[in-house]
Amino acid sequence: MTAAIHTEGLTKEFDNGRGCRDVSITVQEGEAFGFLGPNGAGKSTFVKMLVGLIYPTEGSATIFGHPIHSLEAKKRIGYLPELFRYQEWLTGEEVMRLHAKICGVDAKTSKERIPQLLDEVGLGSRGRGKIKNYSKGMQQRLGLAAALVGDPKIIFLDEPSSALDPVGRKEVRSILMKLKAEGKTIFLNSHMLEDVEAVCDQIALLNNGEILRAGEVGDVLQQKVTYRFKVSGYTPVVRNWLQEETGFEIQVEPVSKLSASSELAQADLFASGHDTVWLKAELQNEEQAGWINSLLIEQGLTLYEVGKVSGNLEDWFLTAVKGLSHRGEQDK
Repeated sequence: MTAAIHTEGLTKEFDNGRGCRDVSITVQEGEAFGFLGPNGAGKSTFVKMLVGLIYPTEGSATIFGHPIHSLEAKKRIGYLPELFRYQEWLTGEEVMRLHAKICGVDAKTSKERIPQLLDEVGLGSRGRGKIKNYSKGMQQRLGLAAALVGDPKIIFLDEPSSALDPVGRKEVRSILMKLKAEGKTIFLNSHMLEDVEAVCDQIALLNNGEILRAGEVGDVLQQKVTYRFKVSGYTPVVRNWLQEETGFEIQVEPVSKLSASSELAQADLFASGHDTVWLKAELQNEEQAGWINSLLIEQGLTLYEVGKVSGNLEDWFLTAVKGLSHRGEQDK
């Protein structure tokens, strides 16, 4: 089966040192791919190469087997850029009709599809209003509808939820899940990690223009599993002993609403009778959790509750970039 996206060593070097280097990825048809990274990592540069807006310095890439920049590749693409502007004197419907013509959609299909898409993105009758009266969120919704008007096989979305409130982001996630169910391929460049986690099958993390980590979302989230144990009878000595006995780093969180920001403050808190706490540790499997259970009981602590706190994409992202430098600015 021909891959929806395939790149080998795709590189774009700018005079200022920005861009991206030696990026090789494969996205299969019908998959949702999440592209992550700090500001200035080179994500938008990579997307612009794939959709044919800039030429690579080195490497190669194809869209459904067709070279990027070819007309056959572009026919299959829908694209919502991060920064876009529509003519303020046009209505939303007029913008949609313009994009439909550019995509070669016939008049009959356009007449049916445009109202449907405006409803799906939450604009509805507001599509008859002029762009100059649109909020940023409304323009974002219109941009998503315009990216879909040509019924593309693959949709490139660069920060599609950046201007939306929580309700709007949830609606966009629902739209993306629907598109995925219909067999569309989605390339999602987003800072909204919850969106990526909910929608995507694969992810790649870019830092300073290079792929730092990549993998299936399910595998990534299983790499980090935190267990927590609610115990009574805790003293700071217990934590030190448990760390030495197991080799695991043990974190302590008081169950009480009172907070303790230092070891001395924690000692005062527990000495005053607040000895019911959560103990947290990153473990590899349930057997290790059972071992900690037995050790806590052997020490005379009362064990009230044990739970698994699944890792999330934000944890993975922050761990991956911790201590690394990054450019921290928009691509130029």
